[in-house]
Amino acid sequence: MATAVALMIAGCGDGATSGDPTPAANGASDAGLVHVHGLGVNPADRALFIATHSGVWRLPDGADKASRVANRFQDTMGFAVVGPNRFIGSGHPDLSEKLPPFLGFIESTDAARSWRKVSLLGEADFHVLEGSGRRVYGFGSDFDSRTEQLLVSDDRGRKWTARDFPESFLSLAIDPDDPDTALASGPQNIHLTTDGGRSWAKVGGSPGLLAWTDDGVFRIDDRGSVAKASAPESSWSEIGDVGGAPAAFDSGGDELFVALHDSTIKQSRDGEDWVLRYAP
Repeated sequence: MATAVALMIAGCGDGATSGDPTPAANGASDAGLVHVHGLGVNPADRALFIATHSGVWRLPDGADKASRVANRFQDTMGFAVVGPNRFIGSGHPDLSEKLPPFLGFIESTDAARSWRKVSLLGEADFHVLEGSGRRVYGFGSDFDSRTEQLLVSDDRGRKWTARDFPESFLSLAIDPDDPDTALASGPQNIHLTTDGGRSWAKVGGSPGLLAWTDDGVFRIDDRGSVAKASAPESSWSEIGDVGGAPAAFDSGGDELFVALHDSTIKQSRDGEDWVLRYAP
């Protein structure tokens, strides 16, 4: 069973790397907040950040209007908030910038107002990117061959080691208490590593987008059904529904956030009851 996010990733990646112009590059009309790739809450101010095909957007805590950060149109495909004002990312540049089509691994320490290259500029495009402490997991493709690859870093993305993987990864979630332990979902199965990606074992449950909190592991499948497991190898219980196929799913503190393909964003404390956080 292929998830909806797989179709979204394929579509956005192909368009960006072929050199489609952005509004910043050619003066075209601004499509606004479209094609959500990632979500994350900034611990510094509790604002929700939304990584999209048309830049990174900031939605202040308690507000219902989002604004594009620094008026930059960077297509941020891989995205994670890893600390106060500290974000990691990957994707494709705003075409007003003179940069290669693959940004490699980039980092912001000012809440997405600016980004600096860290490694793999022009070489890698991560569509799945998660970090905890010094550990970073990145799944994407190599520029020269477009070959899929899983890379793992133990020094915050400066040096990488290639790891074997059981199938393409659509989503990955790290154990909040142990960066060596992570769950990854492919189109067919969910897989667990307890040794930093050196080996993977198939575990139960239908594939989907994953989030891991202190309260357990959550999964949203391509129909929008939400399931929860108390531990990665525990049985899953269907607990809710988000009302559509998810484009992005993540946690921020004690909250869960999901973006649908029309850019609607919903929020929940328990995965059962969801409220509207942002309407396009």
